[in-house]
Amino acid sequence: MTNIFAVILAAGKGTRMKSKLYKVLHPVCGKPMVEHVIDQISDLHTKKIVTIVGHGADEVKGYLGEKSVFALQEEQLGTAHAVMQAEEILGSEHGCTLVVCGDTPLIKSETMEALVNYHQKQNAKATILTGYTDAPDGYGRIIRNEDGMVERIVEHKDATAEERKVKEINTGTYCFDNRSLFEALKKVSNDNSQGEYYLPDVIEILKSAGEIVAAYQTEDFSETLGVNDRVALSQAEAIMQKRINRKHMQDGVTLISPQNTYIGSDVSIGADTVIYPGTIISGHTVIGRDCEIGPNSEISNCRIGDRTKVRQSVAADSEIGSGVNIGPFAHIRPASEIHDEVKVGNFVEIKKSVFGKGSKASHLSYIGDAEVGANVNIGCGSITVNYDGKNKHLTKIEDDVFIGCNSNLVAPVTVGKGAYVAAGSTITDDVPGEALSIARSRQVNKENYVQKLNFNK
Repeated sequence: MTNIFAVILAAGKGTRMKSKLYKVLHPVCGKPMVEHVIDQISDLHTKKIVTIVGHGADEVKGYLGEKSVFALQEEQLGTAHAVMQAEEILGSEHGCTLVVCGDTPLIKSETMEALVNYHQKQNAKATILTGYTDAPDGYGRIIRNEDGMVERIVEHKDATAEERKVKEINTGTYCFDNRSLFEALKKVSNDNSQGEYYLPDVIEILKSAGEIVAAYQTEDFSETLGVNDRVALSQAEAIMQKRINRKHMQDGVTLISPQNTYIGSDVSIGADTVIYPGTIISGHTVIGRDCEIGPNSEISNCRIGDRTKVRQSVAADSEIGSGVNIGPFAHIRPASEIHDEVKVGNFVEIKKSVFGKGSKASHLSYIGDAEVGANVNIGCGSITVNYDGKNKHLTKIEDDVFIGCNSNLVAPVTVGKGAYVAAGSTITDDVPGEALSIARSRQVNKENYVQKLNFNK
């Protein structure tokens, strides 16, 4: 296959979005629209991807990083002018160049690959990705000749009554011979009502030069959806969510209620895992096999092993092992490492802590900035007191420790292997291994004291 290059049009501000966030950075299923486009194009093993930036250039560059190189369109003077900004990077290259709008997040790599293949098979200088729709109003129409080749593109406002009956439309995605593209761009005029340089004019220029211009029709019109406002954004979100959920179900994941389950585009889930309604899984989350997630759980950027259950809980940026039971109503905060066969019960919060194999915090506990060993039991209402008002400090709980209910472990402190901490203790000094530590006032009973209070008088 010939070298493949790509130009992503991402310079527009997107005023119809009515947002301070630049249009192409609006997320669909947890990932910016323009990143969806670039990730799909990258699957084609493109030699170079050039993103044309303008409004919000620094934000777009900062987000995409090394996924693309960038060219700046300082003034937005039309789509042909935008592509021309890539000439310094791509102008001398041999191969074919895809031109794709950064606000078309639903386009698939398979469709673009088919477009490129068709382009090469037809020995074309330009190939238009087209779509078929029963509602073509507002789109440019593809007018073909008797041989099925593209004769011209007619914009809706310029089309005759007969031409407006055509239901094959221009999607705004193209494949060009790279050298021919940049030669033709130099001939594009801005002699139009908007005073802009339009990329479709390249098609007319190539046709006039006797070059072959082809059109490849996508099978799924929804891929071509361009997002210009919040309504279209919601439509793209719904389509992609349905696509993502369908793929997981085809891969052996059970979604009890797909329409009420929200899974990000970069999530991986093992076979025979069951996802219950109201669950949101986002970021680069990886979930193992035979798990149960939900209902009403939120998981982002976590790695979860096999056979783990997470019920009505929140987990973020953490590692969670196999055979773990979390919830209901637990909170696993970032930088936590939950080992295998752990139990994290209701209203337990773990933050930036290691929790060893087989350990348990069954209810109403806070474990922050701690290293908890294996087979530790943390009783109800116990906490690690990690913050002194200025700095966070580490609590170490070694293997086989028993922490009684309502205990406070004031960091920095270490509880040695096999030690017991009596219920209600506030531990401020290290506890030796195998010791029993009691840190509470001795109980005192005042006989007949209530009668002195005269509550009933």
